[in-house]
This record gives sequence, structure tokens and C-alpha cells, in this order.
Amino acid sequence: MASNPASRDVFVPHAYPERQVDLGEVSMNYAEAGAPDKPALLLVPEQTGSWWGYEEAMSLLSRDFHVYAVDLRGQGRSTWTPKRYSLDNFGNDLVRFIALVVKRPVIVAGNSSGGVLAAWLSAYAMPGQIRGALLEDAPLFASEPDPVIGHSIRQAAAPMFQLYSTYLGDQWCVNDWPGHIEAVKKSPSKMMRTFTRLYGRHEEPPQNLKEYDPEWARAFHEGTVALNCPHDRMLRQVKTPVLVTHHTRSIDPDTGELLGALSDEQAAYAVKLMESAGVKADYHSAPDAPHMMHEFDPPRYAKLLTDWASTLPVIER
Repeated sequence: MASNPASRDVFVPHAYPERQVDLGEVSMNYAEAGAPDKPALLLVPEQTGSWWGYEEAMSLLSRDFHVYAVDLRGQGRSTWTPKRYSLDNFGNDLVRFIALVVKRPVIVAGNSSGGVLAAWLSAYAMPGQIRGALLEDAPLFASEPDPVIGHSIRQAAAPMFQLYSTYLGDQWCVNDWPGHIEAVKKSPSKMMRTFTRLYGRHEEPPQNLKEYDPEWARAFHEGTVALNCPHDRMLRQVKTPVLVTHHTRSIDPDTGELLGALSDEQAAYAVKLMESAGVKADYHSAPDAPHMMHEFDPPRYAKLLTDWASTLPVIER
């Protein structure tokens, strides 16, 4: 497959028109919904996700917000940047997007690695850009190779990322989807067996993976993505109200494997660190919720986000 997403011819139409903005190194793809007189809301997808995973949620959220949903570099129609996938680069792309497109204070809500980036924005965005950050089942600490607390990525999602890297390859240079499916079926990881149920019936990659640069997976598996952004240091520097939502999770009693985005211990420590920064850090436990609540239970997600956003200080325009 071609490394330039614009030339890959894998995209499909969606309910909202897609737009692009030149951020310098990358062209960022995004969609909008809602009226400009509503509060601004930025939605940041999970790893392997594109903006359209929020499509149904956007229709609900647009009643109360001017919604922007983006494709991060290396995903969707945004530019792929080999050897340039890191939390700091992802985050600074979003800082530029807010400055050039949103142009006013915004609430940011991200899922999974997008939730880690929501925390990054609360800590490191330009002053006044972020009103609040919702971290939807974000793998705080659990996506690091050597976290200060709890399970590392080696004890959680690493098997999935390793197989993406091995069988799909950076910029799809390997493209062995049948080999990937067979390796998933043979994996001893219980988390991987969930993906067998999701992907095992697919003769070709699902749409979200077609739009994804598997080098993302290698950056996470090898630990380079957060090399210069330790989660504990980041969380100690958040500057806005934060809501952490924590979804389905358990620890396998036989292997100790973390089945979920982060453990209860890690979630509690994340909240403690953010509170030590002097901000209001709320925690919402939802053990019955899917990892991507925004995609698989949009009404519940929209209500949760809207109710929390109503508690944020009003910004005069």
C-alpha cells in the first residue's frame, strides 16, 4: 500500500463533509457539526481510529456544542509521518489545530490514546486554549513500557501492537493480513482472543485499520511514543478540570494480564497526581461500558460528556 494516505484509495464517504488544514508538517483531516455560537468541543479518536468513529455521537453532541472531530497524524486522511509518532508531536498538532481552526477555548475529549492526548493538552497546550479535558478510558501508565505504577504495556496491549507491527508493517510495508489473523488466533493473550472475535471473520482489514499507519503500533510497543513524556510528569502539570472515565477492566488471575485500558490502581493514582496539581479531577467508573463508549454507546457517552461540561466555568467570548 502507498504510504501517502491521499493516494491509497481506501476511503469511504461519511455523513459529515471532511476538511483539511495545513499545520506545517502535516495536513490534518477533520469534520465539524453544530452551530458556531455553541461551546467548542474537540474530539480525539483512539489508536486505529478515525474521526468518523464519533459520527453518531457528533449528531447528539451538536445540539449543545460546536463539534470538531479530527484524524491524528498517521490515521484517517491526515498525513502519515514515518519515525515522527510521539505524544509531543500529536499534541502539538492539536495545539496548532486549536489555534488555526477552533480559535477559541475548547473542551477536549479523547478516547484511549486520544484520552492521553487530552491530558497532554491540559498540561501543555497554550494558555487559555483548553477549558477542560475528558479522558475516555485512557491507558494512563498502562501504555508505558516502564510506568511508575501498575501494569506496563508489556502486561496489557503490547501483544496487539506487536502483531500489527509484524504482520502489517510500517506504512503497510508487509501487508500480511491472513498471517496477522492466524497469529491473533494463536496468541496466548486473553485480550487478543477478543480481537479474534472482532476481526477473525474479516477477509480483509476493517475500515479503521485501512486508514491507519501501523508504525503507530510499533511506536507504542517499543515505547518510543512517550519517551520524552512520562505520564506521571504530565499529570502533575494539568491545568484544567479533568474527568477520567474508566470502563471495562479486569486482571487475569492466571497470568496477571491487564484486560482493559488501565487498572483501578492506575486510575486512582492518575486522579491523585492531577489533584496535586490543584485542579478538579473527577472520576467516573463504568465497568460495564465498552472501551470506545463514544462509538458503541453514543447516547450514554453524549450525556456523560454534556453533563460534565455543564459544570465547567463559563468562558466569556
